[in-house]
Amino acid sequence: MFAIFKKELRAYLTTPIGYVYVGIFLAVSALICAFTTLQQASYNTSAYFQYLLFLLIVLIPILTMRMFSEERKSRTEQLLLTAPVTITGMVLGKFFAAFTLFASTVVLSCINFLPLIGYAISEQSISTADTHIGPIGGQIVGCLIGVLLIGAAFIAVGLFISSLTENQLASAIVTIAVLAAMVFVGIIAAYVNSPVLRTVLDWISVLSRYDNFSMGLFDFSALLYYVSIAGVFVFLTVRIYEKRRWG
Repeated sequence: MFAIFKKELRAYLTTPIGYVYVGIFLAVSALICAFTTLQQASYNTSAYFQYLLFLLIVLIPILTMRMFSEERKSRTEQLLLTAPVTITGMVLGKFFAAFTLFASTVVLSCINFLPLIGYAISEQSISTADTHIGPIGGQIVGCLIGVLLIGAAFIAVGLFISSLTENQLASAIVTIAVLAAMVFVGIIAAYVNSPVLRTVLDWISVLSRYDNFSMGLFDFSALLYYVSIAGVFVFLTVRIYEKRRWG
């Protein structure tokens, strides 16, 4: 697994796709931060992270579209299937390579909050009666955990879709459509009159389970939900390649 992990991570760092992803992510996240916190003179970072989730709908497919599609198109898939590594190790190696780049970029984007935290510290030094640095830190950490968990689930979905086709563009478009559905189903639920249907839509929505994280609260049930989504789609990808190996 580690050999596949290194190979995939090196591919991101030696081809334009990795730098395009990182550049777009950092540039757009900086703009979002400027408009949702700095321009609004607000310590509330939940809006920033919510917009970031919508950005992931487009950016995550950039990471995952080539993972298996490129292998099939370049006819190197058989080399993977006959390599001295388990199918599970191969899939997990690709998954963790994409997640490592994603998580590193998300953490790096936190430099956007340095002006906000610096201002909070300066305010605290002037007036000790009201401190903002605690709420800021708790909310940022909670939102970061939520975004990383959702990102892991999205990467697993993209990985699975990439394994179904050799066309990278088709993989990206289908992944965008599926991720958009996973996000917008929660928004649609607010306009549904049926209580039962609304409950079902809220249950499968990735946004509704993110709410506690956005308030700086750790939600174990949401953690289990996101990890389960990632696990299911990684498992399905493994099953597809086990069938191809022995089929």
